[in-house]
Amino acid sequence: MFNELHFSNELAPNELEFLTNLRRDFHAHPELGFEEHRTSDIVAELLSDAGLSVHRGLGKTGVVGTLSCGNGAAAIGLRADMDALAMPETANRPYRSLVDGKMHACGHDGHTTLLIGAARQLARTRNFSGTVHFIFQPAEEGRGGAKRMIDEGLFTKFPCDAVYGLHNMPGLKTDEMAVVAGPQLACSDSWKVTMTGIGTHGAKPHLGRDAITACGHFLAALQTVPGRIVDPLQPAVVSACSVHAGDPNALNVIPDFVEIGGTARAYAPHVRDQLELEIGRLASGIASMFGIEVAYEYIRRIPPVVNNPATAAQALEAARDVCQAGVRTDFPPSTAGDDFAFFSQDIPGAYVWLGNGPAVNGALHHNTAYDFNDASIPTGVNFWVRLVERHLAPATA
Repeated sequence: MFNELHFSNELAPNELEFLTNLRRDFHAHPELGFEEHRTSDIVAELLSDAGLSVHRGLGKTGVVGTLSCGNGAAAIGLRADMDALAMPETANRPYRSLVDGKMHACGHDGHTTLLIGAARQLARTRNFSGTVHFIFQPAEEGRGGAKRMIDEGLFTKFPCDAVYGLHNMPGLKTDEMAVVAGPQLACSDSWKVTMTGIGTHGAKPHLGRDAITACGHFLAALQTVPGRIVDPLQPAVVSACSVHAGDPNALNVIPDFVEIGGTARAYAPHVRDQLELEIGRLASGIASMFGIEVAYEYIRRIPPVVNNPATAAQALEAARDVCQAGVRTDFPPSTAGDDFAFFSQDIPGAYVWLGNGPAVNGALHHNTAYDFNDASIPTGVNFWVRLVERHLAPATA
């Protein structure tokens, strides 16, 4: 699908052109989680053409390319996510999405391209001793791709001593990176509350049990959980994101039930436990006050991403080699989530941020006008290459 190009020690102009065109091709052909068939076909073909051994099918559409060099026994994993989002693209660009209602609004087209570029570069230079597993993961956007790959034997088939992830970050310059030990991303959990009363005529509320009024009290009090119960020194977010009750065509009917749903975010395990307990306690208390029934469910979806100090130190040195003074070590963690957390739960991991330049017209991640900045490609590829060369440096006599 794409012609092989000759490498040089640095990212050659023709290689940069190739990777830019590849990234824009991915952008124009977005695929949702577990549907990345075209994307994974291209990834597998390019890895194979570069001389890597290729395994397909983990997590349905996942691809793992393996490259070994020298006699080093260590092995590391580098991960890129491939999926797009179910949202329209509004920006008018030559390579805009060709698929209605789908777009690469989080830069996974760029992440995939960077890791392909690094694999091609390392296959040529082979300036390391050990094994690199290039992990192209499906379905990061809430569909459980990382966990599915692990459950299907990712680290049994491809053992790793450490694993690394990278994400683009608007606001940092394209030749800047941020590498910090400790928490990087929050847990990403969901909660659901169903309040069930007794429906009645809207003109005769005294004959029923009004779940809508109870819902209003619950929503008004919800922010007391992170604001008055959780330690102020511990970050926590609780948001109600969905409320469903009644029918807009029946505005004289108080409905039987109200369904409320939302998200909860935290970094510390004990705060995560606290959010689960206290949202349920609040819902139960308000339901009791109004004499209605309540059902509560808390779904633990993705754990927090916490960088291991040793792997973060390796990533930091590689970033400094590439960006020199353009490396941030004081970058704040994000309350977003990433299922890279499952990769780094049992294996030392580090998750780093790559500058994506300014947010043009305020278009941040998950915005219909968002785009990965191709000017970040050299920094991202060179970081991956230098990380491998550092982590798997040949032994010296």
